[in-house]
Amino acid sequence: MLETIAVILIVLWLVGLVSSYTMGGFIHILLVIAIIVILLRFIRR
Repeated sequence: MLETIAVILIVLWLVGLVSSYTMGGFIHILLVIAIIVILLRFIRR
């Protein structure tokens, strides 16, 4: 489940970059959260 959320957050971040539509730092916060979730997933294995 965490991997799915991380992938969704990364996709949303990429869409934000491609469309040049940014809501302040919100898109980058999503990216940071996604990376943290992925790292936690690898650490827990």
